[in-house]
Amino acid sequence: MRESGQLPLPFVHRPEFVDDLLQAASNENALAWSSRPQDWPGGRLAIWGAEGCGKTHLLHLWAGRIGARYRCGAALRAEMPATGLAIDDADAVPDAAVLLHTLNAAAEARLPVLLAARQPPGRWPIELPDLASRLRATMAVEIGPAEDTLLQALFARLLSERQIAVSACVQDWIRLRLPRTPAALREAAARLDHAGLVAGRAITRALAAAVLGQLADRDC
Repeated sequence: MRESGQLPLPFVHRPEFVDDLLQAASNENALAWSSRPQDWPGGRLAIWGAEGCGKTHLLHLWAGRIGARYRCGAALRAEMPATGLAIDDADAVPDAAVLLHTLNAAAEARLPVLLAARQPPGRWPIELPDLASRLRATMAVEIGPAEDTLLQALFARLLSERQIAVSACVQDWIRLRLPRTPAALREAAARLDHAGLVAGRAITRALAAAVLGQLADRDC
């Protein structure tokens, strides 16, 4: 039996994106457009929104559904898979010429490209004129701020993924004391997971209060 206070093994939690993205009014438009690549002007669609709003999850689901390849912008290379490409953090591609080549090759082959970033393509700091022109012509759909019902369901899912048992009333108590963003919920879930492992006990309101205190101290 593990003693209370024993340090947990440093396992890294990696989401597998196997579940459908939780649906709400804030992401309804993005989900609808991502399911219709045949209707994307020029074969391109950009999904944009705040950190943690579900862009990466949506890209993985879309890529898995049509057999496209998923790439982070920072790791993009000159390539064009046979069925399409999903580019996350597309505004972070280090070589603008590579992104331009990728978009041109996709258009020539009539293959869809799904892009994601925190800002719409028209606001990306692009100095290459041809690329800037193509990005301005790309349809952009926002994932808006999450509703309370979505945040509630998301927090429950995040805790379940980590196999953390937290009562519904304690979940509500925690959530109402956090910023109303998916990113804040993800960090809270990770810290609760670690705190529960270190303490060797279930997540109580007292333990949750200590975690919230740590988050507050960090933000000071």
